[in-house]
Amino acid sequence: MKNKIFALCINMVAGLVPTTLMAQNEVSGYSMNSSTAASAVETQYGKVAGYIENGVYNYKGIPYAEASRFEEPHAPKAWAGIRSSRYYGPTCPQEFRSTWLIDNVAFASQWDDGYPGEDCLRVNVWTQGIHDGKHRPVMVWIHGGGFSTGSGQEQPAYDGASLVRKGDVVVVSLNHRLNVLGFLNLSSFGERYKHTANLGLLDIVAALRWVRANISNFGGDPNNITIFGQSGGGRKVSSLLCMPIAKGLFHKAIVQSGSGATFMPDKYSRKIGELTVRNLGLTADRIAEIEKIPYADLLAAGTKACNEVKKEADAAGESARVSIWGWMPTKDGELLPDDAFHNGSEKVSADVPMIVGSCLNEFASLPAAVTPGYLDQSDEQVMAILHKMYGNATDRYVSAFRKAYPQLKTVDMPLIDFKYRPQALAQVETKAKDKAAPVWNYLFAYQSTSIDGVLKAMHCMELPYVFNNVTRCAFETDALPEAVRLGDVMSSAWINFARTGNPNGEGVPQWPDYQLNRKSTMVFDTHSEVREDVDGALQSLVETLQQKK
Repeated sequence: MKNKIFALCINMVAGLVPTTLMAQNEVSGYSMNSSTAASAVETQYGKVAGYIENGVYNYKGIPYAEASRFEEPHAPKAWAGIRSSRYYGPTCPQEFRSTWLIDNVAFASQWDDGYPGEDCLRVNVWTQGIHDGKHRPVMVWIHGGGFSTGSGQEQPAYDGASLVRKGDVVVVSLNHRLNVLGFLNLSSFGERYKHTANLGLLDIVAALRWVRANISNFGGDPNNITIFGQSGGGRKVSSLLCMPIAKGLFHKAIVQSGSGATFMPDKYSRKIGELTVRNLGLTADRIAEIEKIPYADLLAAGTKACNEVKKEADAAGESARVSIWGWMPTKDGELLPDDAFHNGSEKVSADVPMIVGSCLNEFASLPAAVTPGYLDQSDEQVMAILHKMYGNATDRYVSAFRKAYPQLKTVDMPLIDFKYRPQALAQVETKAKDKAAPVWNYLFAYQSTSIDGVLKAMHCMELPYVFNNVTRCAFETDALPEAVRLGDVMSSAWINFARTGNPNGEGVPQWPDYQLNRKSTMVFDTHSEVREDVDGALQSLVETLQQKK
């Protein structure tokens, strides 16, 4: 008996067991087909096989490029036969993430950080059909985590199957180099390292080139590609919109809580690179040794250098001009001529329609998530908090808040975001002034009921709704009927936009594009509606108060 089981296992590995025995599994409406023959697809570097789950073809961990450490991405080695691409590939090595320790946030996010490896240039693809002659809209997801952490699989919300099944689109996600591996400026050490300050972005450009060259074999239309990303992913989208080298690789763009990308000045990122080398005990004539340094040592040396150079920039009053200090792209005058959406840098993609928005609470709601009993405070206790924040202007703040958000409670008043929304509005205003392609603005305001409501409309909370994964992400949505309905509205808007360049269509309330004289914002909530200049007075008041500090 043991010998028969062993032989069966060997035959399965060798692909000799009939498809009907090993590939089909249909139970209670669930179907799985992992047959190589059923899912094989040709790419420019070789064939890949995935699996078909509930009618969606899944391909994971496909190499789109390769690069040794600090090398620019280039074509991977072609392979013979059919490569199994059924599970996520390596994620870029990264630093410890503080949100792992915030239990409520970790519960909601259900982090999946995979396994680290520097051979991480991989894409994942979801589609409803291959070899069927269809030309489906393509949606390329770019993950968050700043420019230091994250991956294309880090949250269950990122799974593309539900969006694909609903809208008959093709969803692609990807991994790229991060932190010291993707953004350490070693250009002082020779031509080989000329673009090391922006390798992470060059990786994404390489992924988009792979999509353009191969996605038709997965049922996608290479002439209809939308890039979308949240937080650091939104900043990456903003960056790509300002990169001449990326022009023509995508046709629409969505920025979710990721506006305001201001880059590292070359003079400082060069100093970080030079100091990192010195911290490692290396010299210019031994620079090649940095390519073999253990990752943990490299990261520690780079982080120390970032902190030391930041002191110099602080003294000069310049560090605050960079949206993320250290591991951030560098404006080098070539790949990135200037900060995103600054001095006309965005005009290289002037013809690209956009959706731009943020969440009502973002990180401002962290006190509610981490402080037991925060939402049980009395009105008097909340007013005391507001007085510490706004002093003599507290009554004016309360009045403007009530006008902007009449549905919210007093306890919500200190928890409103005043960072991401102003950045989003500034980006929208710039795009609208260019008058070359339309832009739509949104505010995600739905207050999560999960964990007794402590999560609010926190940073990342719109993700399950965008991907139509509300039930899959019940940890943060409670999968309530109103949450499911909101997911249907938001995912419909994103699908419509990917298909036509306009979010309007079936299932979406009428959503005008943003005009300078008509500041339309779609407020996504239990009842989603468009409001004109929804919180302009409140934003202006807080901006004035911040400038006086």
